[in-house]
Amino acid sequence: MWMYVLVGNIIRGIGETPIMPLGISYIEDFAKSENSPLYIGFVETGAIIGPLFGLSLASFCANVYVDTGSVNTDDLTITPTDTRWVGAWWFGFLICAGVNVLTAIPFFFLPKWLPKEGLKSNADIIKNDKEEKQREEVKKKKDGITKDFLPFMKSLLCNPVYMLFLLISIIQFNAFVNMFTFMPKYLEQQHGKSASDVIFLIGIYNLPPICIGYIAGGLIMKKFKITVKQAAHIACWLSLTEYLLHFLCFLMICDNSSVAGITTTYNGMQQDLYMENAILADCNRDCNCPTKTWDPVCGNNGVSYMSACLAGCETSVGAGINMVFQNCSCIQTSGNSSAVLGLCDKGHDCSMMLQYFLILSAIGSFIYSLSAIPGYMVLLRCIKPEEKSLGVGLHTFCTRVFAGIPAPIYFGALVDSTCLHWGTLKCGESGACRIYDSANFRYIYLGLPAALRGLSYIPAFLILNILKNRHLPGENASSGTMLTEAKTTKKENECKDMDQNSKVLNDNELKTKL
Repeated sequence: MWMYVLVGNIIRGIGETPIMPLGISYIEDFAKSENSPLYIGFVETGAIIGPLFGLSLASFCANVYVDTGSVNTDDLTITPTDTRWVGAWWFGFLICAGVNVLTAIPFFFLPKWLPKEGLKSNADIIKNDKEEKQREEVKKKKDGITKDFLPFMKSLLCNPVYMLFLLISIIQFNAFVNMFTFMPKYLEQQHGKSASDVIFLIGIYNLPPICIGYIAGGLIMKKFKITVKQAAHIACWLSLTEYLLHFLCFLMICDNSSVAGITTTYNGMQQDLYMENAILADCNRDCNCPTKTWDPVCGNNGVSYMSACLAGCETSVGAGINMVFQNCSCIQTSGNSSAVLGLCDKGHDCSMMLQYFLILSAIGSFIYSLSAIPGYMVLLRCIKPEEKSLGVGLHTFCTRVFAGIPAPIYFGALVDSTCLHWGTLKCGESGACRIYDSANFRYIYLGLPAALRGLSYIPAFLILNILKNRHLPGENASSGTMLTEAKTTKKENECKDMDQNSKVLNDNELKTKL
């Protein structure tokens, strides 16, 4: 069945990929150079508002059991906080598919050419520019795409600023894909929250600051008419500030869940996390308990057990998620030893650490998104106007191929190496990981992206050094505005010269007649 999901995602990716590179070029071609950063900021903000609603929908779907409608949910003995819980993931796909079809309709009504912003009053210039572009389009169709493709590719590959920016994007995209993809799992394991709660918190804390940062970055570029070199410095130093703040996340520590036989002994003492054959103890050795079953219970001593059997429980009362196990020989308490379904809560201190982590993540998201628009403008302005669509498309292609695809694969393998107990499928094969080593998971989740991002600042500083004495091809005609204004001025001057010549000629004729 996963093949159907894979093919569906491939088709969806083919459909949505051209929107950003071609859409950004569309804006750059027809907007004023001082306005295009703001417009691109709005587009990027829209790309964040969508996931904000999407994460809210995902939070709702994650709280609904995957087989809802075909099973009686009252008989379930697991809750959304359980690692075995699977939400109704398919429900979101149905809703989003319908919305995607509706949003595709307006694209059919976009014109091929737009009047250059700021030149609407001069109809002759717009008409001439339109005719000139149409002639160029006809010429391209006759010559074929390959005639321009190879020279443009050679020009891009020989552009040091573009290639260094591409390298930065690939490295940083590796880091951010890893962090965003595995953030829900990290917060679930580190702080003991359910998937629906985690997804909702990520949407509330991270996405609004990103929207504000994109718009603010575009407004700053428009208000102060930031040059390409200034934009490069702003993007670099803001990104570096956020990178340094990222290291504070290493202080947001939560200990492993106390699970007897995995993270602690049955006496409540810490043990070697990767010790074998520690699951059985004297209190449950005669119970013939399966050692691979994961059906955790929380004892009234604050320690979790892999199953009620391994806790030594003899009787139970209640049904469903309200079931209570009693007379548990492995739970050492002064009174009646009992256990309830699910892992024990990690406590108030761990909840506070989660709040600190989310607040720091919100601040970092705002600072980094504030630098995103200036950085993107460096990409657009470092290439020639005629190479813009190809340059943005190549940038998107490389980040997807060299970061978007491999990053979750190798990062997922590293995360799996921290697993302490694997679930078992009915056929006996290994299933999903039930509990991770929190410390090693934290080092990998925070450390590897930090190392990757640290490497990306080497080409970033090289770009700043190159820009000191370099004139970029897009700096004077980046979005075509200044170029068009120059053409407009030239045409207006020609018209003025013609009028003056005509006037002089008429004066001379009048003098001759007199």
